Amino acid sequence: MHGTTTDTPATPTVTVRPVALPAPGRGQDLHVRVTAPTTGRDLPVVLFSHGATLTMDDYAPLAGFWAAHGFVVVQPTHLDSLGLPPDDPRTALIWRIRTDDLTAALDHLGTIEAQVQGLTGRGDHDRVAVAGHSWGAQTASTLVGARVLGPDGTPGASMADPRVGAAVLLCLPGTGGTDLSPLATQYFPFMSPDFAELKTPSLVVAGDRDQSPLTVRGPDWFTDGYRLSPGATDLLTLFGAEHGLGGIQGAHDTRTTDESPERVALVQRATVAYLRTAMGVDDAWPTARHALTTAAEPLGRVDSK
Repeated sequence: MHGTTTDTPATPTVTVRPVALPAPGRGQDLHVRVTAPTTGRDLPVVLFSHGATLTMDDYAPLAGFWAAHGFVVVQPTHLDSLGLPPDDPRTALIWRIRTDDLTAALDHLGTIEAQVQGLTGRGDHDRVAVAGHSWGAQTASTLVGARVLGPDGTPGASMADPRVGAAVLLCLPGTGGTDLSPLATQYFPFMSPDFAELKTPSLVVAGDRDQSPLTVRGPDWFTDGYRLSPGATDLLTLFGAEHGLGGIQGAHDTRTTDESPERVALVQRATVAYLRTAMGVDDAWPTARHALTTAAEPLGRVDSK
């Protein structure tokens, strides 16, 4: 891979799924997938929110890599991937229930650890990050301060969680209103974020060829979260990347149109470096950022503020 390195060696990992968590009012238990290193203590935790139609079993290239480099990764399956009919009363609130899923996983970290042999007591519940891709990035962003604008343009209640100390937001949807396509206005009206209170340190990752049917704008729509939030400290833009960022969803998702192992490797190494620094593990991010910006044939660029 061009331009970034991860100095820490990969360690063996273990995956357990499904772990069922109680979720009163949700209509059914919350199922999560857990991927963790088999060794090490004081392991930071990453809660990951998947994109539309995907599940806890996707994004193995990221979950596996993060776990192999020292993180406990918890991936819920959100209700929208379980075939809810349009007239289900939960459908209109699905974006809020997604946030509740991440909060519930955070509330039950002890229960989650107990379901993975040898993990109890090894996670550091005071060092938690959230991450997500596409719709999942919007979900993750609400835990670090982003709000959703109501029909009258007023920001809704904050769903920020003080237990979350950092975020990685992959293909984060941009501003709503006139920037939304008719399709998004009809089916995803909640994609109208307000980023003013997103103050938690965050990395935004975007592809410069990610042309979304949800917006009338171009790929720059996915950089709004970086431009408009005080907390998004860094923006990684991948050259030539579309919505799959080279295939971060993994083999289960056949919709990737820009398949590139090199691009996925860049996302893996850049995100783990950011997470390690944001969680106080080491100074991997400045080193990775410098390597990327000085590469002879870079696959992307980093903007920082």
